[in-house]
Amino acid sequence: MPESTHHTPDPVPAAARQAGRIVELLDILWEQARNDIPPPYVPVSQLRVMYIVEGEDRIRMRALTRLLSAAPPSVCRLVDRLQALGFIERLPCPDNGREVMLSVTGAGREHLARIRACRDELLIEALATMPFHQRTALTDVLAGLQDALVKTPMLLVGQDTGPAPKPHEAAESA
Repeated sequence: MPESTHHTPDPVPAAARQAGRIVELLDILWEQARNDIPPPYVPVSQLRVMYIVEGEDRIRMRALTRLLSAAPPSVCRLVDRLQALGFIERLPCPDNGREVMLSVTGAGREHLARIRACRDELLIEALATMPFHQRTALTDVLAGLQDALVKTPMLLVGQDTGPAPKPHEAAESA
């Protein structure tokens, strides 16, 4: 049931709960639509890696590890699987021979485009049932939420915020 923020002194918690519920519904919807997406099936954990690498092309493996709050060997296995599918490539780091940079391949971009097209279809179907003024307001609100999320410190991928977590620290937070 949608949560009202009209009579709440602080609507932030209500908005956060509502956004969380929408994310849960979208997770279910995406999982149900999984069979509509052409093979190969890419698990959510690997999709998350593809989204990050696509958004921050030529991201260092260390930065990806930090963003995922995962142990380096776990991230390496995710990248290995995506590389085996031809969706991600490892590149040498120009300023540090010991580091690796990641980039989404053309095939990876095509696969993400197919996934997004399928998801867009599902959302368009649902949004078409809403009145025009609500769709317009929703577009503005979602743009604002996206801006706020992009500014969240944990999502600032372009900035090097220090050393990668130690494997035991990353495993505790994963």
